[in-house]
Amino acid sequence: MQRIRLRYTKRGRLRFTSHRDFQRAFERALRRADVPMAYSAGFTPHPKVSYANAAPTGTGSEAEYLEIALVTARDPHTLRELLDESLPTGLDIIDAVEARTSGLADRLTASEWELRLDGVEHEAAERAVTAFLAAEVVEVERRAKNGMRTFDAREAVVELRVLPPEADRPRGGPCAILRLVVRHVTPAVRPDDVLSGLRAVADLAPPVPAAVTRLAQGLFDEESGTVTDPLAPDREAVTAAPSTAAGPAAAKTPEGAVPA
Repeated sequence: MQRIRLRYTKRGRLRFTSHRDFQRAFERALRRADVPMAYSAGFTPHPKVSYANAAPTGTGSEAEYLEIALVTARDPHTLRELLDESLPTGLDIIDAVEARTSGLADRLTASEWELRLDGVEHEAAERAVTAFLAAEVVEVERRAKNGMRTFDAREAVVELRVLPPEADRPRGGPCAILRLVVRHVTPAVRPDDVLSGLRAVADLAPPVPAAVTRLAQGLFDEESGTVTDPLAPDREAVTAAPSTAAGPAAAKTPEGAVPA
């Protein structure tokens, strides 16, 4: 059984699709692309697809990940192209690699987000971010299945900063752009929780909902302060694997003998 790991996006209006909507679209794409999927056993077999840490509905993403299991080996790059052609624009398969290591989900421990706050002045965003980072605890509330839940939105935040005013911004009014790096903890701290924290500590309330996009997710590198590519170990394993093109013939040639 071959395992392929894919990176996909949620862009434009398709950021409003739920995770279940994406699952249905992806399973249709698997059938259209004639992918030789492995199926689960039981009365209702389903394709062996493992989804990892999907972004909340309403947020865009450049870094969503999943893994599929195949009964027949396929070239990852060809498979990526076939699946991408079978999905609507906005749900784009942008990377594929054969799984050569274990624990993809274990490598998704942090996310980098971009928060675009239309109608918010740069200076006001700077003051709010400074107050948030200076606080030891920033309690926020979120509605859960059992009612409202209070938790700390500060501890999981590794980095929060306002991009310089000359960064890409829409014309016609102020727009503060925040860059956020947050660890994946329990309970999960989402970008909207951080926005609630900014409102709690500095009364920062954007006049329109923030446009939120996940830029990356993976392991957080303490030395560089970046979120690393979770598929890199699989690529490195492929590169390091010895070529098997002449392996069996070479193994049968006695040491010192000249091949026929």
